[in-house]
Amino acid sequence: MAKVIKSLLQSLYPYGVFRADRVLSSSNPSPVAYLTFDDGPIPEVTPQVLAILAKYNVKATFFMVGENIDKHPDVFRQVIEAGHSIGNHTYNHLKGWRTPYADYMSNVAKWEEAVLRTSYIVHCTLFRPPYGKATFRQRRALHQQGYRLIYWDILTRDYEATRTPEQMLAQIKCDLRPGSIINFHDSLKSNERMLAVLPKAIDYLLSQGYTLLPL
Repeated sequence: MAKVIKSLLQSLYPYGVFRADRVLSSSNPSPVAYLTFDDGPIPEVTPQVLAILAKYNVKATFFMVGENIDKHPDVFRQVIEAGHSIGNHTYNHLKGWRTPYADYMSNVAKWEEAVLRTSYIVHCTLFRPPYGKATFRQRRALHQQGYRLIYWDILTRDYEATRTPEQMLAQIKCDLRPGSIINFHDSLKSNERMLAVLPKAIDYLLSQGYTLLPL
């Protein structure tokens, strides 16, 4: 069934990456998973995420909104200096299905300008469409520009007010497989629920022998 779903997703999203299974080395056959965080950086949440990740000595990937980078360049620098990966999440968190092509691509480029304003020269090759929604034309253009379009295969839905940390952890345990890309949000909407489940999720992943890497 997993192969059928993967084949279907690849046909619908030919430029999308939903899992990133890899073998570390012949001497280290442990499975790999990827923690990802959308919508930051913001001072109310992102530093707390960084502290949890540092406690476990694991790295993650942050898909940042350009407007937040401009507002909080110091928090952006904290993510970079901690050794985590970053990805483009558009400047204004645009939904591609509702945004004209030229406006969408201009917003992607505006994100890159925001990064340059932080005084860091960061070559970013990762992109995640906000809401997971971008048209085929937008996705193809991003691919041609050298971006890897990163989606997920575990969406925690930590932004839902009725969603509990226990439900999120149960979902991770149920859906986890080698190469899983797990989607969290370092946003005010997800704050308490995400911060409550994150250490438990990392504990579980490590207990199952997973290595946690940035994309």
